[in-house]
Amino acid sequence: MIRKIRFVEPVKVYNMIKDELDAAYFEVMSKGDLIDRGQLKSFEENLAKFVGTKYAVGLNSGYDALHMSLRAAKVGAGDEVIVPAHTFVASCSAIVNVGATPILVDVGKDFNIDVDKIEEVITPRTKAIMAVHLSGYMADMVRIMEIASKYKLIVVEDACQSLGSSMYDEKTGTKRMAGAWGMTGCWSFYPFKILGGYGDGGAITTNDPDVALFATRMRYNGEDRDTGEYHGHGFTCLLDNMQAAFLDVKLLYLPSWILKRKEIAERYRTALCDIPDLLLPHYNDLRRDHIYQNYTVRSKQGNAFSDFLKTNGIEVLTQFRKPYYKHTALKLEDRGFPETEALSREVCSLPMNVEIDNSEVDYVIEVVRKFYGK
Repeated sequence: MIRKIRFVEPVKVYNMIKDELDAAYFEVMSKGDLIDRGQLKSFEENLAKFVGTKYAVGLNSGYDALHMSLRAAKVGAGDEVIVPAHTFVASCSAIVNVGATPILVDVGKDFNIDVDKIEEVITPRTKAIMAVHLSGYMADMVRIMEIASKYKLIVVEDACQSLGSSMYDEKTGTKRMAGAWGMTGCWSFYPFKILGGYGDGGAITTNDPDVALFATRMRYNGEDRDTGEYHGHGFTCLLDNMQAAFLDVKLLYLPSWILKRKEIAERYRTALCDIPDLLLPHYNDLRRDHIYQNYTVRSKQGNAFSDFLKTNGIEVLTQFRKPYYKHTALKLEDRGFPETEALSREVCSLPMNVEIDNSEVDYVIEVVRKFYGK
């Protein structure tokens, strides 16, 4: 029998914590706290504490976090910013929209930027590296920070898919969370993210008080809300109080939800590891903690595999079948990125969420094994 397995089910999550979400809604509505009030400040404090930074600034989207970070770093015309060839287009678009030039670098087997290829594209015009952490698994931030220090480059972390992941630095004996390494960590609270709102939202985390102050002013048209003084031509990209209130509730559950995702990932690994044509997202670097925002596999059968799952009622993601630099309207330089193009043909993310039950996971496994004749 064909079942319907959703990639995510926001209604189920709502029902899981309905009383707390409803209470947050009624608090905001009964007080009329709609813009820049206590709920936003509370969420910012709790997000910064979770990530391990001094500051967090709530914004309207993950893109706004990237854009604001580059502006805070004074990246602009004439500058180059290194960015992976395999990522959501917003990473690159933020660079273009501040007037800088994106310099694309191929990725490795873990979908993140190949750190061995970074130095070969550094020029006197290089000002920053945008390190993207995909699917819940960080890029090698130890190496990236070493390279950035060597060449005096700014690091912006596009951590939109990896809230809660971390990496251990053997040289210093310390572990840091994603979003706590670079000048800023950039976050998206789009509904399908591991910490998703009920609408769009974003934030930056940082240890730099000047960056936090710049973002706090620029998110509200450049105005200092305490003094009324304008400090530049800003934007309208403030995280609204309602979303902040919802996110503050959900943030409390995130540690237990990450554990649930790891349990699901282990069930997938145990059941599917004997399939040679299916590369699973389990890596050997014990320094990095995978929190499985997505369970992204690589199937040598590409579309045939993902189409089979869809035909059998399983919603999957195939990001990104066409690399963003292949879209002619974006006018990006394609220097040849073989790993990006190989994984783009093979990529497929299986259902991975806290609301999925054991029978649904079993059905996904059953259909995958059926495709491979197992």
